Amino acid sequence: MNYSFVIRKAVVEDAYAIQNIIRESFKKYMEDSGIPGPMEALEESIDDIKRDIVQKEVFIALIDDVPVGSIRVQILPDNTARISRFGVRLQYHNNGIGKSLMNLVDKLLISRGVKRVSLYTASKHADLMRFYYGRGFYIDSTTRDRGYIRALLVKEYE
Repeated sequence: MNYSFVIRKAVVEDAYAIQNIIRESFKKYMEDSGIPGPMEALEESIDDIKRDIVQKEVFIALIDDVPVGSIRVQILPDNTARISRFGVRLQYHNNGIGKSLMNLVDKLLISRGVKRVSLYTASKHADLMRFYYGRGFYIDSTTRDRGYIRALLVKEYE
């Protein structure tokens, strides 16, 4: 049997698949982080996702044409970037999909001359914190603006 793993730029037709990935992964994220809710990621509409696909860099990972992961990156006017809505379907965790998505984002940002990328994550989610530390991120600051401790993680490119 042949298996294929592909990461490609998302198109608007991927919006429903991306919504499913985000809903599944962020529900688990909330449970694992002890976040009471609600959470913006779980409330975004298909139109919100389509708008991001048009306005940001949005990637989707597929295994045998089945959507399994997604990530969004916005390159800001000050030549920094922000990662958001990064998720992998639960049955595909620990298979390198998240690492592959992050590696692609690194290559994209370096090729565009971006010097710094940031993202927010729940600071109590130990597995995610380890994942991001392993990718070269560090904690810049924390906030409780959403009702839980969120860490602003930053990665700098040389």
